[in-house]
Amino acid sequence: MKICIITFSALYKPTFISTFSPCPINKEINKHTYENFSLVLKMEGRSHRAAIWAAVVAVVMAAAAWSGAGAQQVPCYFIFGDSLVDNGNNNQLQSLARADYLPYGIDFGGPTGRFSNGKTTVDVIAELLGFDDYIPPYATARGRDILGGVNYASAAAGIREETGRQLGGRISFSGQVENYQNTVSQVVELLGDEDSAAEYLSKCIYSIGLGSNDYLNNYFMPQFYSTGNQYTPQQYSENLIQQYAEQLRLLYNYGARKFVLFGIGQIGCSPNELAQNSPDGRTCVQRINSANQIFNAGLKSLVDQFNNNQADAKFIFIDSYGIFQDVIDNPSAFGFRVVNAGCCGVGRNNGQITCLPFQTPCSNRDEYLFWDAFHPTEAGNAVIGRRAYSAQQQTDAYPVDIRRLAQL
Repeated sequence: MKICIITFSALYKPTFISTFSPCPINKEINKHTYENFSLVLKMEGRSHRAAIWAAVVAVVMAAAAWSGAGAQQVPCYFIFGDSLVDNGNNNQLQSLARADYLPYGIDFGGPTGRFSNGKTTVDVIAELLGFDDYIPPYATARGRDILGGVNYASAAAGIREETGRQLGGRISFSGQVENYQNTVSQVVELLGDEDSAAEYLSKCIYSIGLGSNDYLNNYFMPQFYSTGNQYTPQQYSENLIQQYAEQLRLLYNYGARKFVLFGIGQIGCSPNELAQNSPDGRTCVQRINSANQIFNAGLKSLVDQFNNNQADAKFIFIDSYGIFQDVIDNPSAFGFRVVNAGCCGVGRNNGQITCLPFQTPCSNRDEYLFWDAFHPTEAGNAVIGRRAYSAQQQTDAYPVDIRRLAQL
């Protein structure tokens, strides 16, 4: 179990220091800790020694709560996706789709390749699943570290091979699955035989979130791709779902049994689309969102299809689109003030050009849904991650949420 040490300044201000940065403490526990400290600070007339002892008790209480909530629920977590969950796989690629520079990671101890100011959705989910550390990228995962899972996600990646090619290097869905197959070979070596590896992998969570770039950097980019002229939105969705299903079958054949399929969010509401295609900079681009909804409906149907045909596996769908709709409809309920502009970027809605190297971002990042032209802030990612793990509405996850999937 990872230890977080809490030190005190002369003003008794608690500072969290962990064995790695940042310390992934649950917000609920963090809040509980600060409430206990606030009691300490209010003890007027008490001696410094008494105040310090009270603070120590508060720390012990918080540590007990943390250890009770932190039991790891699955042995490993494998992640496939695009820039929404990439955590460093593109850093060494010849690609325009990279985030290994400040101010990316400004709230994560520095840039890592994550396309956010801090944690991504899968980082939040890893915490909720009880992992002591975040899942390493395939580019750097070595040795026994892979037994806890690997992140294969690559910025600009799509379901289709050609998606994102104008941005340079990226690892498509099929390429990510090939990398996973290499990982499986290593797991077999580490555990001794194929049967042991199969039993181990069957208990892991497999998270897949792809499709956004197949619209942003393919279908709705006629200057580079012909798919928008070749297919109707319905035909294009069917083509994507067919290729998606092929990769799911490969993952199944290589041991995956617990699948989480993330639907596409509201791409037509991103700062980039609002900047380019919204008359008032606030009204979402309906033709893009409508196409995304068609894809999501197909993906949800795919969940039913696989659940009916693979009795020893379980597939679930996360309604990212619907969760985003809740935030956009009532931002203040989630703590947001700005949902139509990036915290860091250039031009209209801070979305015409995405966050530039060493650009100064907004200071109130927790009040912004979007970090840059395309990607959510850590605060935005936390909303998706928490509701994917533990559904707050019946439509958030189908047929069950990640918390329940981990128990099956």
